[in-house]
Amino acid sequence: MNKPDYNKRMLEMCAAAGEGKKLLLHSCCGPCSSRCIETLKEYFSVTVLFYNPNITDPAEYEKRKAEQIRFLRETGWADFLDCGYDRQEFFSAAKGLEGEPEGGARCYACYKLRLEYTARLAKEKGFDYFCSTLSVSPHKNAAWLNAIGEELQQKYGIAWLYSDFKKQNGYLRSVQLADRYGLYRQNYCGCVFSDWTKQHS
Repeated sequence: MNKPDYNKRMLEMCAAAGEGKKLLLHSCCGPCSSRCIETLKEYFSVTVLFYNPNITDPAEYEKRKAEQIRFLRETGWADFLDCGYDRQEFFSAAKGLEGEPEGGARCYACYKLRLEYTARLAKEKGFDYFCSTLSVSPHKNAAWLNAIGEELQQKYGIAWLYSDFKKQNGYLRSVQLADRYGLYRQNYCGCVFSDWTKQHS
């Protein structure tokens, strides 16, 4: 059985969207957002939402947020929608899953936490679509992300933009853009339970 081609589906949806459509894009960081916005800005009026309570170190969170804002200011590619930061929201979502392996049930719960917030906000603020930059990473499960997005589309009545941004050398392009704009590139997701944190403690 062939795997779904989420990148192809995204491009088809983009082409069919029509002019003036608004997209709320959840972003995990400036570098990952770079390639995604570069593609999406040709089709949508993009607003970036930096909702990441999984970044459990407040200083790290503020550093990544500042880089996201700087990138958008320098490029003018998208607007920025601010939101609160409460890492307890992540700890609540991850409760009982702290010992799960990287890429397992804890990560799924984290995806869902961030995407649901995005979907709910997109609906409240009158966006036409919602999406996330998460699939640009080789470490993120695009099938899970799109399944969650599809579920939330039904729950909130707002269109999910299917995606797999790592396709067509998407991750490589994000690295190139991060280098061009001198963006801080973190080497772990931000979660205190991540394998990286355990290996470097």
